[in-house]
Amino acid sequence: MQDTLGAIPQLPPMHSIVSNARMRWTPLVVFFLPHLLTAGPDFEKEVAPILETHCLSCHDEALAKGEVRLDRREHLLKVIQQGISEDHTLLSQITGSPPAMPKKGAPLKAAAVQTLRDWIEAGAEWPEGRVLKDNPARDLDWWSLRPIHSTSALTTVDAFIDQSLQAKGLTPMNAADPATLLRRLTYDLTGLPPTVAELEAFSLDDYEATADRLLASPAFGEKWAQYWLDLARYGETHGYDKDKPRTNAWPYRDYVIRAFQEDKPYDRFVQEQVAGDVLFPGETEGILGLGFLAAGPWDLIGHTEVGEDKVDGRIAKHLDRDEMIAAVCNVFVSTTAQCAQCHHHKFDPVKMEDYYRLHAVFAAVDRADRVYQGLSPEQDALRNDLTAQVTARKTERDRIDSDTKRDVLAKASAIDRRLTELKEKHGSPLLPQYGWHSAISKKQDDPKWVQIDLGAPKGVEQMKIIPAYDDFNQIGAGFGFPLRYRVEGSNDPEFQKDVRLLKDAAAEDQENPRNREVLVDVGGVSMQYFRITATKLAPRKDDYIFALGELETLGGEGHSNIAQGAAVTALDSIEAPPRWGRANLTDGAFHREANDPKVLTEMRDLEDQRAAIEAEIKTPEVIAKLAKLAEEIGALEKQLSAFPRGDLVYAAATNFTTQGRFHATAGQARPIHLLNRGDIGNPGDLMHPGMMPLWKGASSEFALPENAPEGLARAELARAMSSADNPLLWRSIANRLWQWTFGKPIVGTPNDFGRMGLPPSHPELLEFLAAKLRDDPKHSIKSIVRLLVTSQAYRRSSQHDETMASLDADNALLWRANRRRLTAEELRDTLLAVSGKLRLEERGGASFQDFVIEKPQHSPHYQYHLHDPEDPASHRRSIYRMVVRSQPQPFLTSLDCADPSLSVAMRDESTTALQALTQWNNRLVEALSQDFAARLAAESDQPEAQIKLACQIALGRPPSAEEQQLLSEHMQSFGSASFARVVLNMSALAYLD
Repeated sequence: MQDTLGAIPQLPPMHSIVSNARMRWTPLVVFFLPHLLTAGPDFEKEVAPILETHCLSCHDEALAKGEVRLDRREHLLKVIQQGISEDHTLLSQITGSPPAMPKKGAPLKAAAVQTLRDWIEAGAEWPEGRVLKDNPARDLDWWSLRPIHSTSALTTVDAFIDQSLQAKGLTPMNAADPATLLRRLTYDLTGLPPTVAELEAFSLDDYEATADRLLASPAFGEKWAQYWLDLARYGETHGYDKDKPRTNAWPYRDYVIRAFQEDKPYDRFVQEQVAGDVLFPGETEGILGLGFLAAGPWDLIGHTEVGEDKVDGRIAKHLDRDEMIAAVCNVFVSTTAQCAQCHHHKFDPVKMEDYYRLHAVFAAVDRADRVYQGLSPEQDALRNDLTAQVTARKTERDRIDSDTKRDVLAKASAIDRRLTELKEKHGSPLLPQYGWHSAISKKQDDPKWVQIDLGAPKGVEQMKIIPAYDDFNQIGAGFGFPLRYRVEGSNDPEFQKDVRLLKDAAAEDQENPRNREVLVDVGGVSMQYFRITATKLAPRKDDYIFALGELETLGGEGHSNIAQGAAVTALDSIEAPPRWGRANLTDGAFHREANDPKVLTEMRDLEDQRAAIEAEIKTPEVIAKLAKLAEEIGALEKQLSAFPRGDLVYAAATNFTTQGRFHATAGQARPIHLLNRGDIGNPGDLMHPGMMPLWKGASSEFALPENAPEGLARAELARAMSSADNPLLWRSIANRLWQWTFGKPIVGTPNDFGRMGLPPSHPELLEFLAAKLRDDPKHSIKSIVRLLVTSQAYRRSSQHDETMASLDADNALLWRANRRRLTAEELRDTLLAVSGKLRLEERGGASFQDFVIEKPQHSPHYQYHLHDPEDPASHRRSIYRMVVRSQPQPFLTSLDCADPSLSVAMRDESTTALQALTQWNNRLVEALSQDFAARLAAESDQPEAQIKLACQIALGRPPSAEEQQLLSEHMQSFGSASFARVVLNMSALAYLD
């Protein structure tokens, strides 16, 4: 007999073992009576699965509801020994009518109850050391998880819609008038207004041919790509606090536009965005599609400045993968897998193991610029190999540096403590200014210079060069001081003539002066300009800099500093006040050590001791190894520099140039552990690549060869998700296509088809569309869109009917068309088109900027108010606009533009006073009003004719009699530009019937 829990003295009869009375409302599981000889159910095969499936979701280590834990033997013993009440036995809790437990899910089946009864009566065996884990059964009995079966006899969209209407006693509206219908169709398929010529030529007989023409238009791809970019959380800056631009994000945007325009098969579209580089090697589109994984926000500081050797850096990496996983699961299969980060999904059959297996799929992937064309496959392979070699050597270099630093800190800890004590007491910086800092350079021998202007020639006896001091990352004194440099004076600001060499320190490397000022004898010569030129820059990790704390020139009466407040110029400069800036170099504020000579002597002695320890630990062998690595890195980077640059896209990548502490994996997957409670400091089992098995044929863990390249896991995921057997994929996109055509989705939560989402309003129709798209050999998006826009349901009038509204106020059953407001991008494009300024022919390529960037070298400020609205470069379609995360475009944001940091499945459609004020007062609207007035004047010099033409162009119809009169009066009173502005602000322009 297996080991049981042992004897418990003074236990009551078998079925009276209970919890403490104060826990009477918690689920009770009673385990153990000893010394019974009856053979019971097998614990591992029969009992443990019941407890793990039905009990541990509330009573494991993580939750322990009611202070009851059922995962370990000792905790259950403690529960039993706390006290006994005969009211709540295990069996009474699970067999009551209705049963009190389990609280979640269906009651236990009779066979499971009998198994527990037999187990208790046989002695409640529990193997020593056995720990139970929450392991809920996968309940796949949910509408979105069942296989797609379109068995209905109905074969058209209208048949499904009409069936629903008839069942509710609803009478559908008649078809919209031709002008309204053409305007609706043109906007829905292209995002642009129909031209006057198109309106005049249109007839209902040409409807299907018109739909085909619009589907084939380049504007279709531009319009429909915006829906996908909303989902893909597309932006062209990183987000977070250092919202740096992504200059190579736009090729992914153009890829999406092409995909919709060329009607790329949907399964191929999905595959390219998860593993295109693996599934379609050598194909440009396969790499461009990976922009999807990288499209979301990215923490530059967490990756490049903190790095994975620190906890915060590992958290940043974890959150980065989580963002990718959420995007893949929400967008492609409408599943909230990210909810399983800290515990099994509370509502859907997604386990923590599934979530962390997805982490393992993306364990080697980062976001970076990568070449998508311009290199041959052989060149690309060689380039990646060289990049991987550089990464390996830099990793080894950093390891040696880290080990050396650790050993120095261990031996110098007492010295550091005493230095800190002295600095805090005597020598803390007096002011927060740090000094001047050059731009960062990739080459150590790039010359950098900085100079001061005394305003006029002045007699100078001595010059003081005071090193910079920066406490960041324990750098300390001497930060950025050049290894080689020269000091010169002149009366020529360009230093082309009459140059006097004052100090030559350029022949060999100089010792870093750290806290000591460098004195330069000038000899009383009268000069106006003094320049320091660094000829060998100070090294950082992978780049080089030049920095100084203060420059002083001493002369005149009292030997005072005559350089204070002097103008400073430099070859280049990082302006990031208060820490860094040209003005800091002559402001008289810099790090000062103690004034007490004894203290200063002690501090310098301590620093000398610390330097000796560094020299002891950084042995000649270590120095030689670092030098060899530096030489190898230099040689490899020289080979890399010989390659053509190629065209770049910001996408998922495993090989890229190191940025600070951000290193490429070269395809070597990071180890992924299940994180208990989602805590990176509490790792559990090592995870292997896999996914959530939510449909037939889906594997929870991929069968991959040992040491398989990282891309194979992504390829497996892409194939599984795009499978014809995956009902979620086809239902999800069918629902989105309906939403993008009719304005409202069939399932009101497009990114969540789980139990917390909404059920479909027309389930049979959704099945029909999903099956049609899945079974189409081309998996054609356009074929479904055409099917929808040619239906009678789509063509209905949006006219209101009180009787029908009383039966279906929300128009859920589509007895009429839904009136909608133009999206933010549609409105902006319309204003440009109506005014005659839209540059339709300029498609693709780098994005235009409708802002001015200030201080791009640090944390950029995107200033929209400084942009010239008349700049023709910005008169392109809105989809080609550079999308900023931290400072979104004010005009478009007020009109409910999507947040680029989120996967936006449905945009809000609000109505606020701010929208009206913004649309009237916006500088672009003001400028385009004048352009529109000029366009009308060029067509006719008659005010009445201008009013009619304006309404035809902007509203798609002639003005009503009342509109004609009001607009005429306004034009007479306020002029043609103001009249044009009124037309551009009319509701009839902003809304689509």
